Amino acid sequence: MLRLLLPVAGLATLLRAANVSQRTFGIDYGCNCFVKDGHPFRYISGSIHYSRIPRYYWKDRLLKMKMAGLDAIQTYVPWNYHESQMGVYDFSGDRDLEYFLQLADETGLLVILRAGPYICAEWDMGGLPAWLLEKESIVLRSSDTDYLAAVEKWMSVLLPKMKPHLYQNGGPIIMVQVENEYGSYFACDYDYLRFLQKLFRQHLGDEVVLFTTDGASQLYLRCGALQGFYATVDFAPGGNVTAAFLAQRSSEPTGPLVNSEFYTGWLDHWGHRHSVVPAQTIAKTLNEILACGANVNLYMFIGGTNFAYWNGANMPYMPQPTSYDYDAPLSEAGDLTEKYFALREVIGMYNQLPEGIIPPTTSKFAYGKIHLQKVGTVVEFLDRLSPAGPVKSTYPLTFVQIKQYFGFVLYRTKLPKNCTEPTQLSSPLNGVHDRAYVSVDGVLQGILERDKSLMINITGKAGANMDILVENMGRVNYGRYNNDFKGLVSNLTLDQDILVEWEIYPLDIDGAVNHSIHGYPDQPERYVGNPLSYETSTFYTGRLLIPGGIPDLPQDTYVNFPGWTKGQIWINGFNLGRYWPARGPQLTLFVPRNILVSSVPNNITVLELEHSPCSTQACEIEFVDKPVINATTLYENVPPPLFFRDMWLSYL
Repeated sequence: MLRLLLPVAGLATLLRAANVSQRTFGIDYGCNCFVKDGHPFRYISGSIHYSRIPRYYWKDRLLKMKMAGLDAIQTYVPWNYHESQMGVYDFSGDRDLEYFLQLADETGLLVILRAGPYICAEWDMGGLPAWLLEKESIVLRSSDTDYLAAVEKWMSVLLPKMKPHLYQNGGPIIMVQVENEYGSYFACDYDYLRFLQKLFRQHLGDEVVLFTTDGASQLYLRCGALQGFYATVDFAPGGNVTAAFLAQRSSEPTGPLVNSEFYTGWLDHWGHRHSVVPAQTIAKTLNEILACGANVNLYMFIGGTNFAYWNGANMPYMPQPTSYDYDAPLSEAGDLTEKYFALREVIGMYNQLPEGIIPPTTSKFAYGKIHLQKVGTVVEFLDRLSPAGPVKSTYPLTFVQIKQYFGFVLYRTKLPKNCTEPTQLSSPLNGVHDRAYVSVDGVLQGILERDKSLMINITGKAGANMDILVENMGRVNYGRYNNDFKGLVSNLTLDQDILVEWEIYPLDIDGAVNHSIHGYPDQPERYVGNPLSYETSTFYTGRLLIPGGIPDLPQDTYVNFPGWTKGQIWINGFNLGRYWPARGPQLTLFVPRNILVSSVPNNITVLELEHSPCSTQACEIEFVDKPVINATTLYENVPPPLFFRDMWLSYL
């Protein structure tokens, strides 16, 4: 019997191998199309970023995309998400890219992989790890030898993991994008692109389609396209589709027409209106794209969330909020929208829509108001937040110089003279990156902010501690200034005298939230006559108890901050992200159900950086069942037009 089973097993293996060998994907320049398994193929794809969606919800989001009629998904690989510390790689949990690819395959979706090394994506530093800046003179995205060495090392880890998932090897990946919108970058370094081409071919082989994406203009394609890569373009709804594809034809006279980023919405910035693009506008242009036989990727199909500190920023310096909703067909929380069904209807004119039930919008639950208790200020907790103590330096050091890549650093010096009258503290070279909370002996003096507030008046006695808590609000992700150093990147002056002799404390707030910010801090010596107030950066804690007797709890929810100003929130140690209702437009933060537990109370930690409501009204946050990401606030200026990056041309 055993002798009979072995040949059958061997035959199954041979059949699987034969099936893999028959899988092909490539370009037919004669028919101006892609060819999949020997047949002409056109894809309709949608962008989803696994780094912005909890692993718990990957399957739900992918199935909703499949049921919309999509053939494929497109996803970025953020290098810094997997190698935040040099040489330490993380592909576990929410970072398990191979599991994400496996789920896409099981759902029946092909994958277009945007492997970087740079991705933009409104993601911190465009996906490049901040430790690259430890060489201050490094020229990112160029033939700089140190940069190339780091890229080569990273790709030697990433690409071998991706090779088994290529379509011809039995996986879902049909195409791999190299770099991203390189034609919008000042370097225009063809040797760099050739280096990447050789590197990707070395690890992935010669069969996979490698491609580039650039704006639909010869201006961008001139430096973004390279022989050996298939050049594709991106453009927005409402424009001239024929003219946009003519730009692609300037680089690719034959071959498939491809819009790799067809915008279904647009990005937001703190202090500006939430971007909204009508579904009808997108549906009309999508129909025009598909009617001419072109391939298209809808960017984004679901945006997701910039959890923790992962948001990026644009220049002039404008950081993006925690929500990356993007006004996409699926909301930040994966909800079905009017736009989803409008685009599904158009897709159904060209693709056979799958049979079956579309997964419903997930339930949301309003858990109500939660009382918070003040537990201590950043200064009071300093020993726990910075257990190794300060780095001492004559002049300020940047975040990367002390190997602190995200979050907060506290800079301390002593006032060199009596400032009984208001005295000018200045950042004459705009060197606060990005926002600094200044206190003297525990009394808040004011806030310095990049590009906005370069001078405040302070008072205090000679020898008093001046503490400057500096927040990294997200590194620039687009253009020439993505070598975005954080902290005090140039000297501060007090009445035009340069301040020296600094103690610099790297703060491991995330670690402390998980281990030591409970109860009350060790009591340091209090400053006589100046008790630490609610106005300095302060931690608050509370507990959310999931009610019993209600089926299917916990559910997704949103947290609202009535009366709070700006800060960071953690739930059960998970860094949910930044809140800033004082500036808007986002007021609520999305709380996915997978971070909540029903068996014990959920621990909540809030770091309020500026001003809480606790001294004048209820010290509460509230869990609600509806998001508010489009609040009307006092906007700083007229918002830039939708889809318009040319305002940033001087920063490219």
